[in-house]
Amino acid sequence: MIWSAAGALLALAIAAVAWRRSRSKGGFYDVEVYAMTPQIHRRYALLSLAFAAYFAATLALHEASAGIAGLVLYALIAVLYATSFLQGAPDRDE
Repeated sequence: MIWSAAGALLALAIAAVAWRRSRSKGGFYDVEVYAMTPQIHRRYALLSLAFAAYFAATLALHEASAGIAGLVLYALIAVLYATSFLQGAPDRDE
């Protein structure tokens, strides 16, 4: 059950970050290079909320194995989201 609770907390944290990032236009590298537009951030926020609901359901139903499986999938999604805009801009263009 701890995996479902951890997954729900992670999903809610990522949803909050994604929603906050969707409220700004982003910089040149975010939008033009990495294609992280506000719409993409909103999609990640909605997906994260869906996973938070899934983790809440697995927690309520005491389905530990389903929570672990969902956390594995969501961890992959969270890593892909984090690496998509945390790469930053290079120091100089060559």
